This record gives sequence, C-alpha cells and structure tokens, in this order.
Amino acid sequence: MGSSLGATGVLIALSARWWLGPTRPDVRLSVEMMALLIFWIAAFALAFGTMAVRSMLFPLGFLSWMVPLPSFLLLRIVEILQRGSAVAAGLLFSAFGVPILRQGFVLSIPGLNLEVARECSSIRSSLILLITTMVLAHVLLRTVWRKTLVVAIAVPLSVAKNGLRIFTLGMLATRVDPSFLTGRLHHEGGGVFFSVALALIVLLVWLLHRAEARALVPGFSNDRSRADGLAYCRPH
Repeated sequence: MGSSLGATGVLIALSARWWLGPTRPDVRLSVEMMALLIFWIAAFALAFGTMAVRSMLFPLGFLSWMVPLPSFLLLRIVEILQRGSAVAAGLLFSAFGVPILRQGFVLSIPGLNLEVARECSSIRSSLILLITTMVLAHVLLRTVWRKTLVVAIAVPLSVAKNGLRIFTLGMLATRVDPSFLTGRLHHEGGGVFFSVALALIVLLVWLLHRAEARALVPGFSNDRSRADGLAYCRPH
C-alpha cells in the first residue's frame, strides 16, 4: 500500500507540473497539495503498516481539509450557499407573515431590499461548522450511520443559520432601527448565529451518544465511559 500510494502521489505531482502548467495556478496548487497528502499517507503506511492505516483512517482522511479548493469549485459552493441562504431567509419571513418577493439573491420586504452577496454566503463559518461536527461525531459516536447523520445535518444547518442571520437583520432593520444593517451585528455577528448552530449540533450528538449508551447497556442511561466499562467486563 505504501509503495503504491507513494508512486501515485509522485505521478499526480508530476502530472500537475506537466499538464496544468502556469495557466491554472489555483488548480495546480490543489492537485500538488493532494499529491503531498497522498505521499504523507504512503510514508505512514511504509513506516507503520497497513493495519495502522486502517485504524487511523479518520485522522489521515481528515488531513484532506488542508487541500485548498480551486477557485471554480469554491465559487460554485459559495453560489449554492447564497441561494440556500436566500431561500431559508425567505421561508422565515413568510413563516412570520412578512410579505416577501425573492428574485435570485435579492429579497424584497416592505421598506427594505436585501441582497445575499458573496461575502454573506458564510462559507468560512459553514466550513468550520462542518469540520467541528466531523470531529465531535468521530470522538463521541460509535456507529457509522449516526456519524453520517450528524455530518449530513450540519450541511443544511449551516445554510439555515445564515438564513436566520439575514432574517434577524431584516426584521431588526425594519422594526427597530435601520442602523442594524451597518452595525456590529451585521459585520461581526456571525459568531452569534454560528454558536446557535453549534449548540444544536452538540445537542444532537449528545442525544445520539446517550442512545448508543442505552443500546450498549440496557437499563442504563449513564455516560459512555461507564457503559464501555460494563460492556467489556468479563467474568474471571
């Protein structure tokens, strides 16, 4: 495995140099970083063996977050987040009885037009939420389907929390003070809504963690460490 991965990494790196050239530096950087990552995993496999690689799949795979996205892919993700945030905000306005007209990324409510610009796509906080969710799910949950469920929920939740941010700013600007559109909540309030989404993820992980503990030790609803101890006790 180590030799095969090492050869693959070298071939990818050389291909990036020969075929991509200087015309697409962002794509070439992504490919070269991927080649470096593969080469590191190959070195780990050569040093510690295939079984060690299998036991460390998550941390080794987690290194893929160091590979930068090429600009064309990043712009596509930003566009999806923009559209999703506009839809989520529009649904919230409608749910609270606010008349709304949505045209692409522009939301029109009485007295205010809101545009979900690229800077408002929350690409950074969405990535942070996704990465944090992956770590929490891996550390605290056991079953693959529960881990997958939590990570899958984090994706639409990141869009929903940005829609909540747009909705909150729109309501405060039209019902309280228009200065909210230029105040600190607009420019620095992303952490507030990120905290709301993260709290929901933590709550979901905690509920699934307790469900796993009950399934492992029927009749008990305590923490994972006690459940693990009871589960692996064997009579002498």
